[in-house]
Amino acid sequence: MPGELDHLVSAARAGDEDAFRQLYRTLQPGLLRYLTALVGADAEDVASETWLQVARDLPTFTGGEFRAWAVTIARNRAMDHLRRQRRRPALSVPVQELSELAGDADTAERAGETLGTEAALALIASLPPREAEAVLLRAVIGLDAETAGRVLGRRAGAVRTAAHRGLRRLAVLLDQRGAATAPGDAAAGQDEGPSRTDTRRAGLPPQIEPVDG
Repeated sequence: MPGELDHLVSAARAGDEDAFRQLYRTLQPGLLRYLTALVGADAEDVASETWLQVARDLPTFTGGEFRAWAVTIARNRAMDHLRRQRRRPALSVPVQELSELAGDADTAERAGETLGTEAALALIASLPPREAEAVLLRAVIGLDAETAGRVLGRRAGAVRTAAHRGLRRLAVLLDQRGAATAPGDAAAGQDEGPSRTDTRRAGLPPQIEPVDG
């Protein structure tokens, strides 16, 4: 994916409108989920502002991780929006809003083991804000801890820790849900961190399993 994005970015910078549209189609679903967690029902408007700035500033993009560059713009636009609204990030999004967002097939398939994408994102949004944003950036946007740390202005270790704690909370929530239908399984693995299966059940890619530190 990074290599493919690099090719699309180069073509878009050269004026290829089809390449720009492909960048939009690739990044917009995750970006919209992330923004929905930050600004709720205003996510579409903030996303539009984000893409306008991306289009305007693309000729001056000097390289690096385009996905991180775009999400940094999105986050800045979201924070500006929240300041205008004089309110703090919500990060507690109604399930109905998340269910209306388009998602890629891979995310839907991963989430489908025991929870739909809608339910997985609602669970993420229920986490404490720092943990929710760390999990969103790693799971929904697909950034590694160092890149997510640059977006958030935090150390990579702090992002790893926040994602780790968030995933542990998700595992507990999943166990609680599972207890309603399979009481005998609820106690299994409670003293362990979330396993690869736990992250799949939460709709999260295995590569962001918690890393201590």
